[in-house]
Amino acid sequence: MSATSSRMASMQKTSSRLLALLSLLQARRDWPGALLADRLDVSARTVRRDIDRLRELGYPIAAVKGPDGGYRLDAGTDLPPLLFDDEQAVALAVALRTAVSSGAGIEEAAARALQTVRQVMPARLRHRVDTLQVTAVQRARTVARVDGGVLIALGAAVHAREVLRFDYASPRGTAADPPPRRVEPHHLVTWGGRWYLVAWDLDRDDWRTFRADRVTPRVPTGPRFAPRELPAADVAAFVADRFRGSDGSGDWPCRGEVILDLRRRDASRFVRDGVVEALGPDRCRLVLGSWSWAGLAAAIGRFDADLQVVGPPELRDAFARLARRYADAAGAGDAAD
Repeated sequence: MSATSSRMASMQKTSSRLLALLSLLQARRDWPGALLADRLDVSARTVRRDIDRLRELGYPIAAVKGPDGGYRLDAGTDLPPLLFDDEQAVALAVALRTAVSSGAGIEEAAARALQTVRQVMPARLRHRVDTLQVTAVQRARTVARVDGGVLIALGAAVHAREVLRFDYASPRGTAADPPPRRVEPHHLVTWGGRWYLVAWDLDRDDWRTFRADRVTPRVPTGPRFAPRELPAADVAAFVADRFRGSDGSGDWPCRGEVILDLRRRDASRFVRDGVVEALGPDRCRLVLGSWSWAGLAAAIGRFDADLQVVGPPELRDAFARLARRYADAAGAGDAAD
């Protein structure tokens, strides 16, 4: 091996060791020097040299006094170089906070990663991130872009319990500018790839959900308020009820029961919050909910299997209405031919 190749190999080994050392320092608060040397399979002197190298790169590593001595990765006045700028750090923290409740099976890893990022943030960024409390209610289907500054402003108002004024854009636009909304902000949530503000609307005297991508906050914020109690067990149940059109009971407004000529295994793959019970090798009982009887009948029809309606009568009537519509649609197509 040439001298140049030897130096390159040595540098790669040192870089890998520095990354491993940094990872260990981020995993727990205090590390005895001897334990670090044992984990890295190097001498205590090498650990000291590597600590000095990380300090030269800007990582705030403090020496811990004690019988064994040790090291601690502290928060600095600035983010360590070659990591993230302020906007990237906040964006990463927001993404991790959302992932913690995303239901994607990465909650524990996301929580640990968020704590690692937060630990080395300067105080000004930690405060901004800590005020942004997010509840992820449902996985994303579509994504609506929201300005990060708007999310921070909404999160800060929720955290401070201050009345918020904002302009709210109509989905289709209006000729005249509507008056600003005045609300008591309570929660910032994600649902189906969109961000929503859950708030008590002071002018309408009722709970409302507002799409964050349509919100333009006004400053300054208003007076502080005493939090009201949500009309649900928690914010996730509240938002789910609103999108279901429920009356707050936690269930769909329309729920019915049918017998499907379909194996339970085949039916259950397409049922999220319904109940599927096997009645035989090729038959099952399905109890399902929806926001309307027509919507429920259409949802059951997608199973493409013979069925028998158990009840209620509203579901049977909905099937009859859909049958007439489909028959008329099929007849119109034949006439066009």
